[in-house]
Amino acid sequence: MGTITRSFANNIGTSGILKAGAFNNASLNNVTALNAAIATGGMVLISSQTANNSASISFTTGIDSTYKEYQFWFIDIHPRTDAGTFSFQGSTNGGSTYATTITSTFFRSRHSENDADTGLDYRTAKDLAQSTSFQNLSEETGNGADKSVNGTLQLFNPASTTYVKHFIANTNSYTSGDYSQNGFMAGYFNSTSAINALQFKMDTGNFDGTILMYGIK
Repeated sequence: MGTITRSFANNIGTSGILKAGAFNNASLNNVTALNAAIATGGMVLISSQTANNSASISFTTGIDSTYKEYQFWFIDIHPRTDAGTFSFQGSTNGGSTYATTITSTFFRSRHSENDADTGLDYRTAKDLAQSTSFQNLSEETGNGADKSVNGTLQLFNPASTTYVKHFIANTNSYTSGDYSQNGFMAGYFNSTSAINALQFKMDTGNFDGTILMYGIK
């Protein structure tokens, strides 16, 4: 017993955390690999695209059964038209069409630069109910030189042919009215067909910015 106790103690660092050497095949009951169904939390950059006065950005490859979750990161999405709304839609045919049925919710928090207005409200005009329209990710982003929208979109198990495909987004905009506006959106593609492509665009006009697509292990 003393030998076991000393061995255990030798593998504890001064901060009380187990050292890396404490973990090996023997200490994990000779397990050499995790089951493929167990998510390890690692992010893998699949692709990135940069818009330069572009009408849209489409991801038509890489969305498949490889990962159970995909994340899209929006970096300085800048509308060329003032008060632009950033949006997206999914495709079940590799990007030939973007018109999958969506049901969603949308609410926002806001705070003006001059501290004159704050609020938290549900945005009925930004949600969808069994619609094939593009889903809003943000709203009213300004086209001033220093204005943009940033955020993320999570898409879960898009290759499933059993379940609808859920998504969650969180964005923050520097609006045309000089607000910090945090948008919270969630919903699902109401289809049991696999979602294999996504398109992003403004509701009007072109835009600049970068979108990164990650797979989550």
